[in-house]
Amino acid sequence: MSKIDIGISESDRGEVAHGLKKLLADSYTLYLQTHNFHWNVEGPQFRELHLMFEEHYTELAEAVDEIAERIRTLGVAAPGTYKAFAELSAIEEVDGVPEATEMVRLLTHGHEQVVKTCRESLKLAQGADDESSSALIGDRMRVHEKTAWMLRAMLPK
Repeated sequence: MSKIDIGISESDRGEVAHGLKKLLADSYTLYLQTHNFHWNVEGPQFRELHLMFEEHYTELAEAVDEIAERIRTLGVAAPGTYKAFAELSAIEEVDGVPEATEMVRLLTHGHEQVVKTCRESLKLAQGADDESSSALIGDRMRVHEKTAWMLRAMLPK
């Protein structure tokens, strides 16, 4: 690949890309968890949760592509294996099939974790004067904050 000259130093691009890799790993892990819950949810809220989880994993599938492409735009290889995602992600995998309310609780925490990862990544992007990455991260943060709010509203008080 030819030299990248977009006004961001190579070291700054590397730091921003590393933050985006964590965001990608969290997003992909949350995607997989959401898809798993979509397949396996049961109970009185089955239809509502099944459809909502599908909306969420579909949105996440588009997001991971956008994040990975931004990493590539910065001249860094995007991670793409379960092993790499497991090493980078702050979201814990879930064993077994939890009951529906626990699924909602776990997904709420997952979205909140992605927001925290966004905040860390945003600082790196802002420090590098990388408006494109900052905008992407800010957009992702808003989606996850809203999704976490909606999931929390479904949980018993």
